[in-house]
Amino acid sequence: MSQTPPIKRALFAILITLLFCALYTHAQTTAAPTQTGSQLRLPHMLSDHAVLQRDRPIHIWGWDAPGAAITVDFRRQHASTKADDLGGWSLYLTPESAGGPDTLSIHGSSNITLSDILVGDVWFASGQSNMEMPLRGFPGSAVVKDADKEIASASDPAVCGQMRLLVFDRKSNDYPLDDQPSSWTTCTSTTAAGFSAVAFFFGREIHQREHIPIGLIDSTWGGTPISSWISLSALASDASFMPVFAARARFANLQTFLAAQQAYEQRAVAAAKAANQPAPQFDWHPFQASWEPSFLFNGMIAPAVPYTIRGFLWYQGETDSNPTAFTPQLYSRLFPAMIRDWRARWNEGNLPFLYVQISNFYSPNEDWGTIRDAQRQTLSVANTAMAVSVDVGTRNNVHPPDKQTVAARLALGARDLVYGEHLEDSGPLPTSVTSTAGGEQAALRVWFSHADGLHAEGNTAHGFELAGADNQFHPADATIDDTTVLVHSTAVPHPTRVRYAWASFTDANLFNSAGLPASTFAWP
Repeated sequence: MSQTPPIKRALFAILITLLFCALYTHAQTTAAPTQTGSQLRLPHMLSDHAVLQRDRPIHIWGWDAPGAAITVDFRRQHASTKADDLGGWSLYLTPESAGGPDTLSIHGSSNITLSDILVGDVWFASGQSNMEMPLRGFPGSAVVKDADKEIASASDPAVCGQMRLLVFDRKSNDYPLDDQPSSWTTCTSTTAAGFSAVAFFFGREIHQREHIPIGLIDSTWGGTPISSWISLSALASDASFMPVFAARARFANLQTFLAAQQAYEQRAVAAAKAANQPAPQFDWHPFQASWEPSFLFNGMIAPAVPYTIRGFLWYQGETDSNPTAFTPQLYSRLFPAMIRDWRARWNEGNLPFLYVQISNFYSPNEDWGTIRDAQRQTLSVANTAMAVSVDVGTRNNVHPPDKQTVAARLALGARDLVYGEHLEDSGPLPTSVTSTAGGEQAALRVWFSHADGLHAEGNTAHGFELAGADNQFHPADATIDDTTVLVHSTAVPHPTRVRYAWASFTDANLFNSAGLPASTFAWP
């Protein structure tokens, strides 16, 4: 067997060494455009145009050579630390008031200077497609109301001049990541068009009311279950969450024949088209890794945990309403568990958690009532607020276009919980149910909070149902009496249970004087 001459082996080794050096240098210089040198590195969230959280200790962190001395300069502050044995370093600046722009300088084995740094409020928005849906909509399937006008407004400095946007890439991972590839941008028509419409409208209203910089982080992935957004340790801490892993097992088993199934579906669609027939409908096949328990927490939540924020925005639940894939009844435990998990990770106390109750959509084989009621029950968790959206849903599109109303109701929660306006931020909520005897016809009286000016749009209240001892629900008549509703039905002479707005698509129409709709509920 012939051998490569020594001189050729040496030249080859030199070329390989030069190639790796070039690749390493390129990776270091492209990781952070404002960076000089080869060692000091910041997470991508700490970038030009970033918004740092006001009135809270400001966390700055990154990586350098082990033992490297690190100093950070911001405004009049100067703080120092050293990189640990693995090269990680972390320090906190004392709280700063809203304002900017400023520069942030980090000195270690090399130097980084970040420009256009603002101090204000940072809101972290997450969930599935109705939070993900950008201002430009989902082409071919869903649009945002007045999209062109709203996108154009984003370039007006008077409207969004001190708003900054950060969109996380979709990333699923089997262990928690310490970074993600996206950086902050200014708010322009171009950047806003691809940003969460709900988060954008929320941030714009808070920005214009509070006159402070607003940073918005969009970490969303459509069609994903809540279990993917919860850390594995949180899921493992509660034995009642075992159905999450059973659901994952069922889903995993389906992957065995997925390629053959998809090929079959493609042939069926092609055959229908050739025969000039309507295309057959098949079940949606989600991206496998996006349904793995904890995988979205690892890829899209964990990298943001070190970043100081003001609070959370959340819009999710449609996926968990599918009883063949998940256990909707478990949502009432999973959702509070996720809130506790995130708050514990951020370690900033009971951060405000504002969320949207899933809307109106005709989906008869899914359990939207159970999910909406679980979201209502989650209001028992401290420092939370819920935006009811049942009145802005659309029958045949799971992505209703009116994201402005949804965002405005989320902003009511922030204005009440966070910004001290002490205004009405909730629609009517049930507080108790009593039985009213009536000869052969009994009734149930539902008592409500947040019920000033309780009324039905269109005069007659719709959406109420009653059940007796057999637990079979029947449509019921409802009469508003001050801040209560008397519910009765000839089909249920001895009612023991009442529910409201339970159908996936409902004509429920109960509101208060603030124009906020009542929540779905079942009692008991």
